Amino acid sequence: MPSFAQDTGHNNDVWFHYFGKNKLSDKWSFSFEATMRYANGVSEKQQYFVRPSIDYQLTKKLMVSVGYSHYETYVYGDPALNKTEIPENHYWLQGTFVHTSGNWKFTHRLRDENRMVGVAVGTLQPDGSKAYNIDHYDYRNRLRYMFTINYPLMKKDGATQLFAILGDEAFMNIGANAGATFMNQNRAIGGFGYNFNPHHQIQVSYIHQNIWNYTNTLQENNPTVRISYFTNFDWYSKKK
Repeated sequence: MPSFAQDTGHNNDVWFHYFGKNKLSDKWSFSFEATMRYANGVSEKQQYFVRPSIDYQLTKKLMVSVGYSHYETYVYGDPALNKTEIPENHYWLQGTFVHTSGNWKFTHRLRDENRMVGVAVGTLQPDGSKAYNIDHYDYRNRLRYMFTINYPLMKKDGATQLFAILGDEAFMNIGANAGATFMNQNRAIGGFGYNFNPHHQIQVSYIHQNIWNYTNTLQENNPTVRISYFTNFDWYSKKK
């Protein structure tokens, strides 16, 4: 049986996030996502990632994607989750299913992440302290399921301008090298979005993030503000 976390860390986070979708044909698109995350306001760097993907619109409601992510997670918080900066490389498959009911829009996203996670090993120094460096990479498998609801609050000429967002995303450790807990993270999400036009959107969300470390000796409980900028360009139609 996995043990319960002995220590709990609290960090007030601010995340800056970008996601851009570029339509390349009737079915194919290229997406690029990036973020810079800070802990305790913007006083400590928490994490960044870059995430390109290729997407295929399988049906009107279902999109499938294959992508790559590179993460760097810093040393932050007290107690700190990491002893040194931790790199990760992910290769992932994803399905996104979107459906509507009246003004309500529902999004289900399931991602299977094949993670190569840097493992830090400490070396004893002459002064008795330890210096940590990345010694090798471990393979870990993780499933992520996100469910969100969008509801329009203001429309103009039939198009949504201001809308509300509510949802949750669960990160689940699976496989032989899953670690001490089934849950890796959970994020409760609520916020608002504004469409400037069909190509540019901004979202401001509150996220309550819980993280359990690999050995389940530390849990983070992080109130988070995320500021997101979205772009959506149709290069295919412009070429026709």
